[in-house]
Amino acid sequence: MENFNKQEIDAKLKETFPLEHRWHNRFHLEMPFGLINDPNGMAYHDGKFHIFYQWNPLGCEHKNKCWAHTATRDFVHYSLPELALWPDDVHDKDGCYSGCGTVEDGRLRVLYTCNRKEDGVRIPAQRFGSLKGDKVEKEEIIVPDHPEGITGHFRDPYLFTRRGKRYFVIGAQREADEKGTVLIYEETAEGWKNLGEVKNRLGDFGYMWECPNLVQFGSYDVLIFCPQGLEAREFDRQNIYQAGYIAGHLSLDSMDMMQHTKFQELDRGFDFYAPQVLTHEGRQILIGWMGMPDKDSEYPTAELGWQYSLTMPRELRLRQGHIYSRPARELKDLRIAETAVELEAEDIKEISRPLFEGSEILLDMDLGESKEIVTTLAYGTEKLRFIYDRKEQVMSIDRNEMKKGGRGVRRFKLFADENLSLQIFVDKTAVEIFFQHGEEAASILVFPEKNIRPEITIAADGELKSLSGKIWELDSFRFNA
Repeated sequence: MENFNKQEIDAKLKETFPLEHRWHNRFHLEMPFGLINDPNGMAYHDGKFHIFYQWNPLGCEHKNKCWAHTATRDFVHYSLPELALWPDDVHDKDGCYSGCGTVEDGRLRVLYTCNRKEDGVRIPAQRFGSLKGDKVEKEEIIVPDHPEGITGHFRDPYLFTRRGKRYFVIGAQREADEKGTVLIYEETAEGWKNLGEVKNRLGDFGYMWECPNLVQFGSYDVLIFCPQGLEAREFDRQNIYQAGYIAGHLSLDSMDMMQHTKFQELDRGFDFYAPQVLTHEGRQILIGWMGMPDKDSEYPTAELGWQYSLTMPRELRLRQGHIYSRPARELKDLRIAETAVELEAEDIKEISRPLFEGSEILLDMDLGESKEIVTTLAYGTEKLRFIYDRKEQVMSIDRNEMKKGGRGVRRFKLFADENLSLQIFVDKTAVEIFFQHGEEAASILVFPEKNIRPEITIAADGELKSLSGKIWELDSFRFNA
């Protein structure tokens, strides 16, 4: 086990905020050193949203898994991140893996997967802890190992309540066929009882399901999870691993997800995985990891000592079995009002505007006679393009003209008919875009070679009947010790 000196690590964090490198983002959570990944332990407690996330403070490799912690009242002002949970005993000596947060008897508690390996054999345990001051104090282990019929790939518990009882859903892999699944455990007077696998109609659907969330939207249950091992298709599943959901009705009596939809992705970009959802006052707030497992070489900040970001918080709504996502309403407070630039034009084929170091762009287009509409973020000669093919009803995201980091194209179906709506957030390296008022979203990381403020261009092959919108400069997150 590595020696994690919390005082030294926290002091180093204090010295390095605010983040100043030109590739460090303004309004995306990230760290000045080490590798971050899955958001964890999200909870609302004592007037604040608490966000934990996986962090290796010792380097840019997927090992030494700890949890960092920050808190915010408004998703704009944050406490300075700190090391909150780290491997320090026999149960989690090989990593404090992902988990969730809950509030219980006035305490903020977390439930996480302890990872340990003995002679190469993985022994996962599920354990509670409580936030005391600036660290998580470890408490009881409630599930000491993986159950019969399940491999050591058994992790990422997510607590939920039904009919006055507590349960958790957890990601797993079956032993018999090495295929992905999720299990549910129920809290009883005798301890936590394994109710078994959640039945579904997905069939053979990858070799592991990670990071499950079970979220209610009215009378519907939504199972969010990250299946690994799916084949890419023309218009979906194009990343190495996916993050998505099925919506239906979960029967805890029959352990069946009844009448569920097909699997749908939550994000169509290159860089989105391991989302976690917090339910608070009727809102479903999602934060995801802006990165992709097993693609570390595509993120050049590792050479500078840090890697990856988290997405902005998103609010989710379910309509006709499909999740719509929009940026959390609090993020409007990042807009610097006096910088607003109005966009109003009719019967045009092309329009360009310079952007700020951090920008939000709202665009509504009446497509008129045009058949192809290309929205370009240009960093000098480097370009990130969003290409809409109206005839095929297909949106493509093309970053092949960026020189550093990952390349490639992502394509998905998007119905626009006569109007196309885009909401684009452009940070130093993080771009998040919401299509058709949140019907689809995409997260993309780009690493411009030169320190150039981007320019946005909207170009069509025929006249757009009208284009309206606005551009704002966005302020940075503020961190207080």
